[in-house]
Amino acid sequence: MHVALFEPEIPPNTGNIARLCAATNTELHIVGVTGFRMDDRTLRRSGLDYWEHVTLHRHVEFSDLAKALPGSRMVYLTTKTEVPYTEWTFNENDCLVFGPETRGLPESMLNEHSDRCLTIPMANPNVRSLNLATSVGIVLYEAIRQTR
Repeated sequence: MHVALFEPEIPPNTGNIARLCAATNTELHIVGVTGFRMDDRTLRRSGLDYWEHVTLHRHVEFSDLAKALPGSRMVYLTTKTEVPYTEWTFNENDCLVFGPETRGLPESMLNEHSDRCLTIPMANPNVRSLNLATSVGIVLYEAIRQTR
């Protein structure tokens, strides 16, 4: 299983996701320009002392991620679809792709892969999205439940 963060902006979210990836033996891919330096103190502190247990990959462009994972199916998480992650059948080599905290994945990416876009349903229409680290945890653990 793989988790890809496209242009993440908030260091504590990325640190928490790194810790989650360490705990689940999930490879973490950071794609594009981040809103922080990878040696940021807040990022390191959020990941605690688990960074050595994270298989971390950096990719300049999204196309580099696809080239690095030729056998993986990219699954895109967004609030801009009606298909809940609970109705998806995950494969053990899927790559769960999450966008930046303030804007989500680009519309062009979502439109190009609309058949692989999933959402986390939210009962309250006044809440527009969940925290990125929370979202990764929810979907990753469902994918692991299905595949292991």
